[in-house]
Amino acid sequence: MIAKYPPMGWNSWDCYGAAVTEAQVRANAEYMAEHLKAYGWEYVVVDIQWYQPTAVSHEYEPFSDEPMDAYGRLLPAENRFPSAKGGAGFGPLADYIHSLGLKFGIHIMRGMPRMAAHRHLPILNSEYRCDEAANPSSVCAWNPDMYGLKCDHPGAKAYYDSLFALYADWGVDFVKCDDIAREYPRCQREIELISQACSSCGRDIALSLSPGPAPLDRAGHLKKYANMWRITDDFWDDWRLLKGMFERAEKWCVHAAPGHWPDADMLPVGALRQCYDSHPDGKWTRFTPAEQRTMLTLWCMMRSPLMIGGDLPKNDGFTLGLLTNADVLSIERESWCAHPLYTTEEEAAWIAPRRDGTGCYAALFNLSDRARRVALEPAYLEREYCSATELWTGKPARSGNISAKLPAHDAAVWFVAY
Repeated sequence: MIAKYPPMGWNSWDCYGAAVTEAQVRANAEYMAEHLKAYGWEYVVVDIQWYQPTAVSHEYEPFSDEPMDAYGRLLPAENRFPSAKGGAGFGPLADYIHSLGLKFGIHIMRGMPRMAAHRHLPILNSEYRCDEAANPSSVCAWNPDMYGLKCDHPGAKAYYDSLFALYADWGVDFVKCDDIAREYPRCQREIELISQACSSCGRDIALSLSPGPAPLDRAGHLKKYANMWRITDDFWDDWRLLKGMFERAEKWCVHAAPGHWPDADMLPVGALRQCYDSHPDGKWTRFTPAEQRTMLTLWCMMRSPLMIGGDLPKNDGFTLGLLTNADVLSIERESWCAHPLYTTEEEAAWIAPRRDGTGCYAALFNLSDRARRVALEPAYLEREYCSATELWTGKPARSGNISAKLPAHDAAVWFVAY
């Protein structure tokens, strides 16, 4: 099964925007292989505009002339990804990532490059041209690189089939498709074509849909056609966004299951915004250590995919420790049916049974702006337990009392053994 557990990895967007280079991808992959792979981290994902030779930040350069092959399929910019020279594409970089025991992923925009349509390029293994399948009235509002496709035209299926055949040939293991998850109903058929091309390409490729918020009433469709989908717009290191995620997590957690996972977006930890000489928000996460514990605890309890946004080689000791807490990360694999017990303006509590029946995970969150004690009433557990251990500190609960005094915006999570 593809994505039996929530995918875990690294994505280049938060730290390098559209400007990431092959050297930076390799450095992050090497760090992951050495420090994180043993804890379940495995995907290395190159985000948006890897085909843009002049990308320098998170901004997009509209209407530029991107490299593509004779069939209208985008190719990596060789000045940024030198191993792609000679038509090799991402094959050599994927081979290197695989040699480290990791998996390789890329970002794509839905549709085809507008220049492929303007040049009337043929679609591989079909009688159709790109301009016949392109829909010039379907353009992303924030990145005009692409035209959406006329999904009732047979050329649309042929084009997506050709794309995923190329990605399979490169050795891609993960595709993040953008400008699509929140675009129901106009993109519903396009999601189906992309999913079908992905599943029939001859290689196991996890399919992720962005950006959010995906519509909750389309959860059934999303679960059928994608392995993960965004439940929020871009998530950054802002407490207001993190606190707001509790409501989204409550609505979506019931849809988390093997093969399909609601995605709360990347973890903006460590070194961010590295593609700038300076940035108003700084080049290190603005989240406090307490807020980072809250974020990772919530993501694990709701079983969101985990994609690190920071530049890994620049991790400090705290960030590395956050990302290598095996007991907390195990919640993603060992729990099921996670749900909130209650959420107020000042605190929240979540519970998740273990699959093996040996206990449950119980998380308490201080959502207030001051230190306060949080506690879980025994009645919420519905049965007696033998012991409880807090997973961030490793400390046992005293006298069976599941409680903690937490700083503002902090969290604690216990494994409660039956």
